[in-house]
Amino acid sequence: MPDFTQLRTTMVDTQVRPSDVTKFPIIEAMLTVPRENFVPDAKRAGAYVGEHVELGNGRVVLDPRVLAKMLDAVNIQDDELVLDLGCGLGYSSAVMARMAQTVIAVEEDEALAKEAAAALSAAEADNVVIETGVIAKGAPQHGPYDVVILQGGVEEMPEGILSQVKENGRICAIFLDGALGIVRIGYKIDGEISWRMAFNATAPVLPGFEKRAEFAL
Repeated sequence: MPDFTQLRTTMVDTQVRPSDVTKFPIIEAMLTVPRENFVPDAKRAGAYVGEHVELGNGRVVLDPRVLAKMLDAVNIQDDELVLDLGCGLGYSSAVMARMAQTVIAVEEDEALAKEAAAALSAAEADNVVIETGVIAKGAPQHGPYDVVILQGGVEEMPEGILSQVKENGRICAIFLDGALGIVRIGYKIDGEISWRMAFNATAPVLPGFEKRAEFAL
């Protein structure tokens, strides 16, 4: 049986800190949350390898470095409400639960959502609410949100998601253009989202965030 505590420490020391992520809440959360409990059982031994962990059907648990850098960029505060879109088995939600006041986690795969709820309960992430529903619709009933973060790639961002960002709030996503991807942070100012590039990363496109086919006559 691997020493998961030591693997968490190694992950932080070799993947997170060298990526210039130094905020204490992120480091503390990633040292504490048992990532091995938020991946498929057959992949527990590889939970701390520096790459995405496959969940099946094109879904992944994001690479620790990518998630850490996204969290660094949005700078979640302890009085904030966070929307976690495409939470999968709940790892990202468990990490953010240690930084935010409340996390609303949306997952449309019912099997993943059920497992996520069990893993989050075991991790005592009591400030996470799992919503089983269409990821691309978000969870407007609980919003607007201080921070919205997407656990996968985006080709097109639905307007309905942008409307769930609170004034002066932030949204973070991996925007894809073919094989290339860039993490962008959007800031809502006077009702409009202003996007800034953060760093390069890629991930499979989340369902509902694909580029719509353009039909030419």
